Amino acid sequence: MANSVWRLIPLLRASGKLQMAIDKWLLQQHLAQKHPPTLRFYTWQPAAISLGYHQQRWPEFWQQLSWQGMPVELVRRPSGGRAVLHQGDLTYAVVASGFGSSRLKAYQTICQFLIEGWRATGLDLHYGEAKRGYIHNPNCFGTATGADLVTADGCKLIGSAQLRRGDAILQHGSMRLQPDVSLFDRVFGEELIPVKLPLSEGGDDLIATVIDVLSAAACRCFEIDLEVQPLSDDEWQDILKLTTNNLCQI
Repeated sequence: MANSVWRLIPLLRASGKLQMAIDKWLLQQHLAQKHPPTLRFYTWQPAAISLGYHQQRWPEFWQQLSWQGMPVELVRRPSGGRAVLHQGDLTYAVVASGFGSSRLKAYQTICQFLIEGWRATGLDLHYGEAKRGYIHNPNCFGTATGADLVTADGCKLIGSAQLRRGDAILQHGSMRLQPDVSLFDRVFGEELIPVKLPLSEGGDDLIATVIDVLSAAACRCFEIDLEVQPLSDDEWQDILKLTTNNLCQI
């Protein structure tokens, strides 16, 4: 039997507002059976803080932050969870269906491609465990839950969040590749211990390597083929309507 085909959208660098609109649009289209399952990777330009859909509390000074001469964007995700600083990270997004009714099982099924992909680079990851104070910590990377992936010494590399609509799921997550320690401290007032990656590349080369490894792992784990297909002009027009409607604004 031939593998099913998922769409792979090439790496996009864009504002958080636009990235969240794309993820939301992909879920809407998939739910309406107008779009195949999709995998994509993206980065945030400028740096941004994304808030979970239901997150109501965050420091007021976050709205006045800047980094490298540009304001740090504050944007709300369509998914749950707590605040994530997007700088020096790579975000993945999976939009698909057929993962069953259990939220945690769906997390673990989807996260398997992350575990296997990073293992291929020489880094073993496992699921975290929520500790006391989890609910009161606004920082997603301040603690780890059963939906997050950490290294053997407990450093969190990937934090994920999920939105389910019927049988369709959007799961996206941030991988901390080259974070700025001083910016993290300014935002959260916490010391950041970066994960020591087994890869020697940096910058765009590092991102390209991670995308290649994880894309190959996704094909194995989901038993799929990936078809590279950029967003079309018509699709961009639909997505931009979501941003002008302020659906991803605070």
